[in-house]
Amino acid sequence: MSEIDRLLAGNRAHAAAYANAHDKHPSRRVAVLTCMDTRIDVLAALGLQLGEAHVLRNAGARVTEDVLRSLALSTHALGVDTVVVMQHTQCGLAGGTDEALREQTGADLAFLPITDHADALRADVDQLASTPYLGLVQAIAGLLYDVETGEVTEVVRWERPS
Repeated sequence: MSEIDRLLAGNRAHAAAYANAHDKHPSRRVAVLTCMDTRIDVLAALGLQLGEAHVLRNAGARVTEDVLRSLALSTHALGVDTVVVMQHTQCGLAGGTDEALREQTGADLAFLPITDHADALRADVDQLASTPYLGLVQAIAGLLYDVETGEVTEVVRWERPS
């Protein structure tokens, strides 16, 4: 059986027990940006259920143009007012450089490597907080997920002044 066949078989099992989240609006008005790392079960790690939050994933859980595009829609069209950026320990982007990653991949991209999680989280939270079209966002948190223990630590929090 090919991997695609396994995925389709897995979907058949999923569909048989599917509990539909009836609304496209996240019921807890939350968007979570996290890494694409397979060790992170985002919903379980944050005590969320299907339908409660938008989940955005990319390498390193970094704020990119595509993340900003998704958050613009999440906030203006779908009611999100809280954003979580959740990086994790033992990340493949930690300790690398753009130059080394460009050489390794052959891609001339900004990979946004992480030299310090606290610095990266602060920078990304600051970028989100200062993006004018995300003015509907009321709170942003930068969290660090420990892949060995499953524990989450708050590193930085921003809240819109009332």
